[in-house]
Amino acid sequence: MLEVLRLLKHGNKSAMLAAIVNAVISIIKGIAFFFTGNVAMFAETMHSLGDAANQFFVFIGSALSKKAPTDRFPNGFGRLVNLVLLGAVLIVGIMSYETIKEGFHHIVKPTASEGFLINVLVLGAAVILEGFVLFKAMREILHDAGEEAKGPSIFFKSFKHLGKAKPATKLVFMEDTVATLGGLLAVVAVTISHFTAFHQAEGIASVLIGIMMFFVVGKVFLDNAAGALGEADEEMEEKIGNIVMQDPSVKDIQDITVVKEGEDLHVELEIEVDPTLTVAEADDIKDRLEERIMAEKGVADVIIEFDEDDGVSKWEEDNKEETK
Repeated sequence: MLEVLRLLKHGNKSAMLAAIVNAVISIIKGIAFFFTGNVAMFAETMHSLGDAANQFFVFIGSALSKKAPTDRFPNGFGRLVNLVLLGAVLIVGIMSYETIKEGFHHIVKPTASEGFLINVLVLGAAVILEGFVLFKAMREILHDAGEEAKGPSIFFKSFKHLGKAKPATKLVFMEDTVATLGGLLAVVAVTISHFTAFHQAEGIASVLIGIMMFFVVGKVFLDNAAGALGEADEEMEEKIGNIVMQDPSVKDIQDITVVKEGEDLHVELEIEVDPTLTVAEADDIKDRLEERIMAEKGVADVIIEFDEDDGVSKWEEDNKEETK
């Protein structure tokens, strides 16, 4: 039990904050839907409820993925967060289906809803809260990417560096982007339905919100399916390769692999060195490279193998081919 509590302290903070905020929002929206019968509010209730459950599981998964390797699982639990996310998207998928179905029924048989002021106030408050969570996720993305930004550039840079974010942070970012946009769309639909006879607007908004939720499901599923299988990080491979080649004792790189496992990076490296080096000298090179590579953010372990220099610059040739 103490071990679990210790691990929970290291869970993804954005996911926990988003889970709490969305749980509160879903309760408020649910109460508003109960009194008004507004279908757009129903869509938003389902959306927030799904997000809250999803993000709570993500928080748990991100925490448990920090568990140290055991004899049974010597490679650690890094990919656990990807597996949890794959399961979590099923919740959003079900909510998406219910949202679209309810919206379609309202388009076919539109009815006027009550409580315009309540709906607008609740949806407006929800947009503000979800926007706050989205902003926190943006800041965390920039932190993961090692970038700094102020003002509007935070928004644009967070999209630019989304691929460098932790899986849990990326999910929170995408879900709350859709939640914020969905809330604004629901406000517009409720306003149109109240001031005109076009009551189908609420149903259309519900369908659009459901479609946006399905987009998140697809994106998160594909990203985390790749992570669960063990996806190569080509950008880090090039970065680490260039670091290694700066060492004067390294003649060439035969092979380099950087595999993502959840939030961790595992590096395997085969380098060419002078065949006349002693074991002690080779050991010094290994220690030096390990220390430098482990200093890179996210690197969990490094495996280095040696081979004798064959006089062919494989690393330079491979880089030339990639830049063509």
